[in-house]
Amino acid sequence: MNAVEIEEAITALADQPYDAAEFPFAFLLAFGNKDTTIKRLRAGSSNKSDLGGVLQANNIHIKTCAEGQANATLAALRDSPATARAKAKFILATDGTEFQAEDLTSGEAIICAYADFPNHFGFFLPLAGITTVRAIRESAFDIRATSRLNRLYVELLKDNPDWGTAARRHDMNQFMARLIFCFFAEDTGIFSGDATFTRTIDTMSARDSSNTHEVIGALFHAMNTRPEDRTAEGIPRWADPFPYVNGELFSGTTEAPRFSKIARSYLLTIGGLDWTQVNPDIFGSMIQAVADEDERGALGMHYTSVPNILKVLNPLFLDDLRAALEEARDNGRKLLNLRNRMARIRVFDPACGSGNFLVIAYKELRAIEAQINARRGEADRRSEITLTNFRGIELKDFPATIARLALIIAEYQCDVLHRGQREATRDFLPLDSKNWITCGNALRLDWLSICPPTGTGVKLRGDDLFSTPLDQAEVDFENEGGETYICGNPPYLGSKWQSLEQKGDLKNIFDGRCKNWKSLDYVAGWFMKAADFGSHTPAAAAFVSTNSICQGQQVPILWPTIFGTGHHILFAHTSFKWANLASHNAGVTVVIVGITSGPSPIRSLFLLSDDGETIRRETANINAYLVAAPNVEVQGKSRPMSGQAVMQFGNHPYYGAPLIFSVEEGRRIVAGFPQAADFIRPLYGSQEFINAAPRACLWIADENAEAAAAIPPIAERLKATAASRRAAIRDKAAQKLAETPYRFRDQTTAEGHVLVVPRVSSENRPFLPIGLLNAAAIIQDQAFALYDAPLWNMALIASRLHLVWIATVCGKLETRYRYSNTLGWNTFPVPPLTEKQKSDLVACAVSILLAREAHFPATIADLYDPETMPDNLRAAHDRNDETLERIYIGRRFRNDTERLEKLFEMYTKMTSKKVGDARA
Repeated sequence: MNAVEIEEAITALADQPYDAAEFPFAFLLAFGNKDTTIKRLRAGSSNKSDLGGVLQANNIHIKTCAEGQANATLAALRDSPATARAKAKFILATDGTEFQAEDLTSGEAIICAYADFPNHFGFFLPLAGITTVRAIRESAFDIRATSRLNRLYVELLKDNPDWGTAARRHDMNQFMARLIFCFFAEDTGIFSGDATFTRTIDTMSARDSSNTHEVIGALFHAMNTRPEDRTAEGIPRWADPFPYVNGELFSGTTEAPRFSKIARSYLLTIGGLDWTQVNPDIFGSMIQAVADEDERGALGMHYTSVPNILKVLNPLFLDDLRAALEEARDNGRKLLNLRNRMARIRVFDPACGSGNFLVIAYKELRAIEAQINARRGEADRRSEITLTNFRGIELKDFPATIARLALIIAEYQCDVLHRGQREATRDFLPLDSKNWITCGNALRLDWLSICPPTGTGVKLRGDDLFSTPLDQAEVDFENEGGETYICGNPPYLGSKWQSLEQKGDLKNIFDGRCKNWKSLDYVAGWFMKAADFGSHTPAAAAFVSTNSICQGQQVPILWPTIFGTGHHILFAHTSFKWANLASHNAGVTVVIVGITSGPSPIRSLFLLSDDGETIRRETANINAYLVAAPNVEVQGKSRPMSGQAVMQFGNHPYYGAPLIFSVEEGRRIVAGFPQAADFIRPLYGSQEFINAAPRACLWIADENAEAAAAIPPIAERLKATAASRRAAIRDKAAQKLAETPYRFRDQTTAEGHVLVVPRVSSENRPFLPIGLLNAAAIIQDQAFALYDAPLWNMALIASRLHLVWIATVCGKLETRYRYSNTLGWNTFPVPPLTEKQKSDLVACAVSILLAREAHFPATIADLYDPETMPDNLRAAHDRNDETLERIYIGRRFRNDTERLEKLFEMYTKMTSKKVGDARA
């Protein structure tokens, strides 16, 4: 369940008649507990309560009580030995009139009327495995409002199906934006006196809802009509108190969809919420899901937390402004210069969605400006930070509309906060009709025309602010000498998930500039467009991105092109989870990369410590792998650079599926034809090795082909293989191999032993899986093989050093490690090894193998589960790491960051030396 679904369930529970016996179970169901879990609690098998309540271990202790006893019952729950034994995080007591609860970890408490407890649903979200609790608690209103708006939207489409068509979708989205504005305006004092939107609808529309749409249409018409024109426009007297809003929010059609009784009830309920609590930081991104049928099922998951947004904005420009404020202290001239500077700062989000980044940037700048004004004794001064300095591009119409609305709401809230209610209300209406959010494809539009570097602003074709979809922005203002900061969270989309149109977008940007651009993630287009923008005017840009653009094959494709424009990486956050509001959601793994062409002798690298804390490190350079090291792009090598053994792909059957079968099938063949045993071998790919579950295959040398073909079950498989290869009529290699159907395309084996390395393996394992198999084993192409390699090679691959190198330079398949012999093994920097050092490493490899053997028949999957890894195996790996790392630097590395820096330092020296040798 996500946060919105939980809120809906909790609200439904509060609306039902209170049932003391059922309340604890219904409460737990609302937070996503399964029916089987509730059944066990009812039966008492998992109920640990010693007070006659319901105690779910590691979660919550609940007890209902007699009227007036909630406080005493909560105290009893707090003192209960069972509460402590079961490690309950929360306690909850209610008598159906009063509701009390406490977070035993933080000590925070809730005391409210029973009917109001849904307002505090965010308090209990850890019960559902949702950890972004603080942000949700602060945004609980937005979640409740979004849930109800979603119900209204769906209900309206039932009775107005034409409003859901492409032809009228804009009208529907505009209608929802108008409602949101009216709800906000009536609760915040923007509408004053008798202009109460919800009450007017309740009073003037019939209970059967037959004329609700007409009443709303009349109100919208009034808000789009100047006072001097209202008589001529026939505005009814009851609508006349509503102000002229302008801003094109109510321009165009004032028609409203027809309402059923249920829809009218939803509307009045939504209007009854306290819209002073709306938080545009989150509300915009959630409400955009209401209008998107494809996204409505994930309602509540469209959320970017303020701390995550600030990971982009703070090092991009806010930290610098705060430092300037600190340096200015109370110096009036310096404060004035800083305020003038801030008035010319433009923040540009070319993938703005519903405006989260722009809203946060605006609010943070207003907060700094307010401190300046307070120090200068001008606390009520009107802001010089204009909304038109916050530019955006958004592909879809409705999010673009919501982005403008969110910024308008943010402006009003900032005015109230920093200047007072009276000044905020006085200056708010009528709205400015300038258009500063462009609706269009950001990778096709000219960013310089939308956010020009200097002089008069955009003078391109545009439409009204809210009334119709926008193709281009139209703003006219001076911004000579201003700073531009580009930011956002663009769509990621790996190459295989891109549509033809999206591939065309990347072709338009990269074709002719770099090779292999088709392998790039879609987000790479935003980085390249930002670099091109910064080539024409001083600017800095920072985007959230999947970490794949800083790993593997994408690095040598994308980053030399960006660096070629004169840009460098200004700051970066290394990989972390970007979570949403879904319960138990791991989130996507992302990085944040900031680039600029301006001078920056010190760059900031933000790293996650082992305990999850962010550490800021200053460095002279950050390379494309987000390592504090020189710029270098690791290119695949055909052979190892450092003297290791050659690593090869396993043997490819090449349309030879009949050559492979189960071990049981192999036994049946041998049982019928004992001589077949000479031609059947165990087969290992990645999964077969990791799970100790080999398959079987036919392995026939040229000189034995005739004898093997004389065995009937083998002959059948050879016939099927020949047919399969001949059927690949466009593949000349397959046609050729049809002549030797007994062979794999590759036919390589070991004489003594083989080291096997899976091509793909879980990122959760603390070490890369590598194993030693005897010479009988056949390695398939889903794994790599080192045939008869010295065991010290195993020690290298089994090390932490090698894992962090592979994770960085090879990239990943989804989140799993994707091994590459040319890119990972052949480039792995290894110092020259003495015979003694090789001997020590062999001993380490043997220790790892013996530790595994002690737990036979446990598999690699069993042994390398991070939660259950045997102590002796972990100790063997630890000895291996210590032995190897002392060879590199004479001691253990402190962390993975230090490991990578050393490896890149060595790689840079090794490749520079080879280039120098080649030139000589």
